[in-house]
This record gives sequence, C-alpha cells and structure tokens, in this order.
Amino acid sequence: MDSTKTSFSTEQLGIVWRNVILFGILHAIGLIGILLVAKGQISYSTLIFDIVLGVSSQIGITAGAHRLWAHRSYKATFPLRLLLVVLDTFVYQTSVINWCRDHRLHHKYSDTHADPHNVNRGFFFSHIGWIMVRKHPEVKAKGKGIDLSDLYSDPLLTFQHKYYLPLMLLACFITPVAVPMYFWKETFLNAFSLNIVRYLIIVHNTFTINSFAHRFGYRPYNRFIVPGDSLNLSLVTCGEGFHNYHHTFPWDYRSAEFGKFSFNLTRRFIEFFNQIGWAHDLKFASEDMIKKRVLRTGANIEEVELKI
Repeated sequence: MDSTKTSFSTEQLGIVWRNVILFGILHAIGLIGILLVAKGQISYSTLIFDIVLGVSSQIGITAGAHRLWAHRSYKATFPLRLLLVVLDTFVYQTSVINWCRDHRLHHKYSDTHADPHNVNRGFFFSHIGWIMVRKHPEVKAKGKGIDLSDLYSDPLLTFQHKYYLPLMLLACFITPVAVPMYFWKETFLNAFSLNIVRYLIIVHNTFTINSFAHRFGYRPYNRFIVPGDSLNLSLVTCGEGFHNYHHTFPWDYRSAEFGKFSFNLTRRFIEFFNQIGWAHDLKFASEDMIKKRVLRTGANIEEVELKI
C-alpha cells in the first residue's frame, strides 16, 4: 500500500472533543433505549412509530441527499423535493448541501487523503472516526473545488442549509419525542431514548457504506477500485450496499442493484414517484454498457447476472 495514503501526523488528526463527547452521550442514551425495549417497557405504538420514521428518514438520505442531489441520477418535482428534504432533516447528518459536498469529494478522490472518510486511515476512522477529528488539509483544499452551484440554486436546499440547526433540532430530536408523549402518553425517557436508537441506527447504516463497503465485498464491475458489493449490506441500507456498482456507475438511480436480488427499497421509492409523475428523467446504465464494463474491468461475464 502506498505510504502516502496511510501516514498522517498528530497535528493533522486534531480530535474534535465536542463531537467525541456528543456521540459518547448519544450512544449511552441509545443503550438505555435498547435495554428498555428488551425489558418490554416501551409500547408497541412507539416502536412502530420509530421504525416507520427510521425507514422514512433513511430514505431521505438515500433517495434525496444521495441519489437525487449528490449524483443527479433523476429529477424531482417540488412536492417530492420538499418531502425528501423534510425526511432528510429528521436525521442529523448536516445539511444536504454539506452532505453532497463531502459525498462528491468522496467519489472524486475516493480512498485518498482528499476523501473525507478515507478507508486507508483505518476502519474506525472511515466508519465514524472521521467526524471526531478535524478534516485533513487535502479535504479542505480539494473541497473548495467541488461545484455546488446546482445545489445553491435550489431554494429548498438553501433554506435548509441556512436554518439547519433549528430545523434539525425540531425534526430529529423534538418532534419524534413529542409525538409519542402527546398522542399515546409515552414517557419522556422511553420516547427520547428510543428516538436516539432510531437516529443511531440510521447513522451507522449510512456509515457502513464508508467503512464495510470499502473493505469487503465483491468487485464484479471494476476490480481495480476498493468499493465492493454486498447483498447483506444492501438489505440494511435500503439498497445502497452494492458499492462496486455504484462507484462504477454513480449516476445510475438504482445505485447498486444487480442480479436476481430485486429488493432495493430506495429504487422502488423512486420508481413509485416516477409512476405518479413526481420523479422523472431516471438515469441508468444499459445492459450493453454494463456488459462491456464487466468485460473490460470486472469479473467474467458468466459470473455476473446482469438482469437488473
């Protein structure tokens, strides 16, 4: 492995103690929530509410911040964009504009020091450590060259970006706690701790793409890059786990799906709104394009089922 990819100084590490403490507290509260669930002290109504909200808010990341805004893999009408930006705000992962900046940087400089969550700095770093330390100088330098003009031209995104802190606090930490307490008299401890569990599950699901998907999996489309495909990972990330495909065809709205496996919740979400006219101009790689890429850089064509 190239030593330039793995060496970094203590000064470059720069631990952000505020984030370390915050995530330490959140995980401690999350553990309390898990214990309360295990003891049967949280009502089924609250459990169902947080599961539905959890899946919905993760779709805000996968179909919104990722596939729509970071990669422009399809176009969406105002009602769908509004829905997605609201769902995105239910998860504290920074504004869509900041999220897309880091993700576009990740694709352009994948697995180098300019990658915000460079896997060559260690598994823990690529998973969650990158938000606990200051950005590498290369991330800051190269980030200035990422074109975000398309995002800043969207009033919905600029509004969320400008008022992100109060909007996020309301959507991610206040409303999900207030609803169970008001409508079915859940206790504050139950509602709050389970909401933190919901939030942490989505955060870790998202971060597995930065860590696990850049360490493990198959590389049937491009064996020369680090990201790999994983069926299991795709199951827990609403269809984001086929990362070798995604880095090969990042503009494909399906993002990662291949083979006979057809469960890709984010893809189905986009296709549903395409059917009702809210999503359009869906981009995807043709079967012929995929076959040619597999022959050039991937596995043997017989090893990959291309019926997407």
